[in-house]
Amino acid sequence: MAFTVAGGTHFVSRRFDEAVPKLLLAIQEHQNYPGPYRFLAACYAHVGQIDEAREVIRRLCAVTPVVVPRASFLRNPEHRELFLSGLRLAAGGET
Repeated sequence: MAFTVAGGTHFVSRRFDEAVPKLLLAIQEHQNYPGPYRFLAACYAHVGQIDEAREVIRRLCAVTPVVVPRASFLRNPEHRELFLSGLRLAAGGET
């Protein structure tokens, strides 16, 4: 869980390049937890790596049918929109 938190912190700070390795470690540790997949897909989408983002979404769908959650855990509206807009871009409109 610590890697997910670290990755999410880098993500909301728009340090996507720092978030990616933490999120990859989080996925390695907890392959059935959807959180890091979502952050990772949003990271890739925001840096224009759409193919990578869509591959993460494909892997996320094996874990959960919910690709774009409500994201109420992100209380800051700017952080929430950054997260959700990245996920929507990664999902290609499929939510």
